[in-house]
Amino acid sequence: MSTSKILVSGASIAGPALVRWLGRNGFDVTVVEKAPALRPGGQAVDFKGRTHRDVLDRMGILDDVRARQTPRTDWRMVDARDRVRAVIPGEFVGGDLEVLRGDLAAVLHEHTARDAEYVFGDEIVGATETTDGVQVAFAHRPSERFDLVVGADGVHSAVRRLAFGPEEQLVESLGYCYAVADAAAPLDGLETRRPDGRAVAYGYNEPGRLALLGGQKAPSLFVFRAPGGGAPYDRHDAASQRAFLEAAFAGAGWRVPAALDAVRRADDLYLDALARTRMTSFTRGRFALVGDSGHANTLGGFGTGLSLVAAYVLAGELVAARGDHETAFAAYDRRMRKPTRVARTGNAGPFLAPPTNARIRMRDRTFTTRWMYRSMLWMTDVFATDTNVPAYALR
Repeated sequence: MSTSKILVSGASIAGPALVRWLGRNGFDVTVVEKAPALRPGGQAVDFKGRTHRDVLDRMGILDDVRARQTPRTDWRMVDARDRVRAVIPGEFVGGDLEVLRGDLAAVLHEHTARDAEYVFGDEIVGATETTDGVQVAFAHRPSERFDLVVGADGVHSAVRRLAFGPEEQLVESLGYCYAVADAAAPLDGLETRRPDGRAVAYGYNEPGRLALLGGQKAPSLFVFRAPGGGAPYDRHDAASQRAFLEAAFAGAGWRVPAALDAVRRADDLYLDALARTRMTSFTRGRFALVGDSGHANTLGGFGTGLSLVAAYVLAGELVAARGDHETAFAAYDRRMRKPTRVARTGNAGPFLAPPTNARIRMRDRTFTTRWMYRSMLWMTDVFATDTNVPAYALR
């Protein structure tokens, strides 16, 4: 095998999914993760269609993921007096199988802990490609040579920046921001669990703004228009993020002021721009990208399943090519071009936070008209399912 020693940057979803295949098929894998440990909780992620289920099953984690799945959550879209304008069914927002991101990461790590060396609390700070490998510099550990380096480190990928170019050339802001907070939702007097066990979240729109409270997708989710990508905040500073969020929702009605007050007391807040990559090729030299580092589309609804598919395809092509990375990378790029097309075109911002009252009413009408809803559900299934993913000979 010409390639045997691989470095993966990122231990959330795509990285461990890749480890699942590489570590059991003859590769020596190291995973480096900037965070000091696995991140618990987080928003819910979902899987849709046959392809996603097949990959979960082949990985041997389908039953464990099902055991941790969240209840179906319907979104009741309400006005400022709590009157329901429309219901977005859980089948649309949660796919076939929904699970908290932290729970999925824990399952993946549990299944791959013996298949790689996991290094937490460190990160790649430099990478120099040579004729026979990549010399990688780390923030804390000594530099080391690897045959290949794979970026599975998210939309703000350090590997992509080092190997492919600056983020601003490869990632496109979609004109919206979102914030997820582990904050208690102020839903006193409202039903949050139906008698049949389904959870209920409540969404409130004003033009260009959405506050979604309760349910399983996230304790508190905010989406809002931010022309230019919302630059006036520090992505690494919680106080800056809170100030930016509060300014974006200044004067909002309904229960939003109480929700923002809860965010001020929350331990965990994540705020970022909705963005998508412009990339159609995910390899360069001895570097490759999987997951959001290569084909991000924030809140687009396909990212997690697509990450697992990409990890499976990349590993499968490396094994099929007996470690010849040039052959494997060319096949990986070719096979992933079609499945990642939806990530290069969609924008969830106008759907979640329509820019006008007329657009809000139009969106709501979609879910009160049966044929329109069924058409949208069918389209999401089509986008999520690609019948050309091979059945690789992987252990």
